[in-house]
Amino acid sequence: MKIVISIHDQNLTFTDGDTKLVYPVSTSKFGEGFEEGSGKTPTGMFSVCEKIGANAESGMIFISRKPTGKTADIGKSEKDVITSRIIRLEGMDKSNSNTFKRYIYIHGTSDEENIGKKASFGCVRMKNDDIIELFSRVEKSCSVYIN
Repeated sequence: MKIVISIHDQNLTFTDGDTKLVYPVSTSKFGEGFEEGSGKTPTGMFSVCEKIGANAESGMIFISRKPTGKTADIGKSEKDVITSRIIRLEGMDKSNSNTFKRYIYIHGTSDEENIGKKASFGCVRMKNDDIIELFSRVEKSCSVYIN
């Protein structure tokens, strides 16, 4: 089981045995990097260290990794609203070892209109239906490669 995220193609490929699923994503509008507070998407090897929101309603808004009880209006949104599910990443390389404390996730978004474009603030955004499907298949410690 592994996930490969292509920044160039703005997509995520999940493979598990004979299963291969490809989803459009949105990475950072600020580019790639590792600096704290940069809003950039880190690259390299990662591991899924936490899965949050297993039973949340689609579109549920999360703040500080906790469901708020409110659902987002899905469409175009200027605000970086985290919705539906959170797959938290831990960096495995020296260069991305601060990923966990930077709170870099794969997550749902209210800004589905910009999926497929660089529009996030560091995280990897997905459409809500897509993150819910991916979340149900991914296990903790799954390898993630972002390039």
